[in-house]
Amino acid sequence: MPNFSYKALSTNGAVATGEIEASDRPEALRVLDKRGLQPVNLKESAKATPVKSLKKKKEFVSSKRKEGTDEKAEEIPDGPLKLKRAEVILFTEELSDMLGAGLQLEPALKSMENRQELGSLKAVSQRIRTIVRDGVNFSVALKKVSPSFGPLYCSLAAAGEASGALDTILKRQAHYLKTLAELQSRLILAMIYPAFLILVGIGVGVVFVTTLIPQLTELIKSTPGGKIPFAISMMMGFADFVKSWWIVITLSLIGGFLFFKAWKDNEANKPKWDHMKLNMPMVGSVISSRFYVQFLETMANLVGNGLPLLRALELSRDATQNLSLRGQLNQVIDQVGDGRAFSKAMIRSGTFPPLLIDMISVGEQTGKIDQSLRRAAERYDKELDKDLQRIMALIMPSVLIMMALLIGSFAYLMITAIFQTISNLGH
Repeated sequence: MPNFSYKALSTNGAVATGEIEASDRPEALRVLDKRGLQPVNLKESAKATPVKSLKKKKEFVSSKRKEGTDEKAEEIPDGPLKLKRAEVILFTEELSDMLGAGLQLEPALKSMENRQELGSLKAVSQRIRTIVRDGVNFSVALKKVSPSFGPLYCSLAAAGEASGALDTILKRQAHYLKTLAELQSRLILAMIYPAFLILVGIGVGVVFVTTLIPQLTELIKSTPGGKIPFAISMMMGFADFVKSWWIVITLSLIGGFLFFKAWKDNEANKPKWDHMKLNMPMVGSVISSRFYVQFLETMANLVGNGLPLLRALELSRDATQNLSLRGQLNQVIDQVGDGRAFSKAMIRSGTFPPLLIDMISVGEQTGKIDQSLRRAAERYDKELDKDLQRIMALIMPSVLIMMALLIGSFAYLMITAIFQTISNLGH
């Protein structure tokens, strides 16, 4: 069994040196961790003599027996760990703050692991730290530990690692996740009253169709010379059709939904579906604005930390989830790789707005493209906020107008039928 010489920091801050025997480097790191030592340098030493190796092996086995109960107590559960969005936000904020304060990644994760109030994040931090300590990239460790981080999160983490700006990337991602959570909360609150109105409208419509209109129809039929209005006849015919075929209608709707979901989730159709989302009213502008903000912020961080433009574009493309937009970025990357200017390549792609291209062109001319990218990101972040506020403001009036039209149509039909019945009675 090989020997490893180490230099490590103990819990009281003192420097400890020595040798340990372990089957491999990850095992040596685990032994040091059990002893409360944070390794600064660890390398395999020359092969020990048989006597010394046997002695150290006995000491190693003995220490393993003593630490057996601790290992069982600290054993991490297998399988992916699910996190709530609030826990992902807390993990991102805590880690970005510690990295921004100058801590290295592994000590920062160790600090989070020792926190008592983090709950399930302790297990996540421990598993990520174990994987990172074995030489795996942080972004890859995130994918292995929990699916809650998502492809976008892991891609941005990879970009942060490549640029050396992981703390900045994580801080911006935490801001994005908090904004998304706040938006969903606002949307739920804003939809409570419209949902109540919709339910009331549906209830009123059911009462009209199943009770009031049939009674009125019977009254008209019993009146001499009574004639049922055409609109009420159509409504009653539709109600009878639904009563007779409701099972078929329900199964058709469910089948249509499942077919659409299968089509949308098919890998061959995802680019087309992503392109369709970009052309949806109101929603498309929000998706586009969010892409511009994310793309520009990522590019600004990568270029500002010294990455070549082409490599920054590749990492930003990997962080883009919309496959239609990713295809456009592939065209830009190909043209930049052939020596074309970044702004010219964006013009030829036909995806980016002229104002954005002009701001980047100014950055190219002045040699401060990272600053131009950041200013453009701030501008489109404001545009995104305006789009979201506009959608929120349109929800309530739209629902009120729909309910007014529905209830008004029923009331008009009822009043018209009543007046027609009274008119027939007068004759």
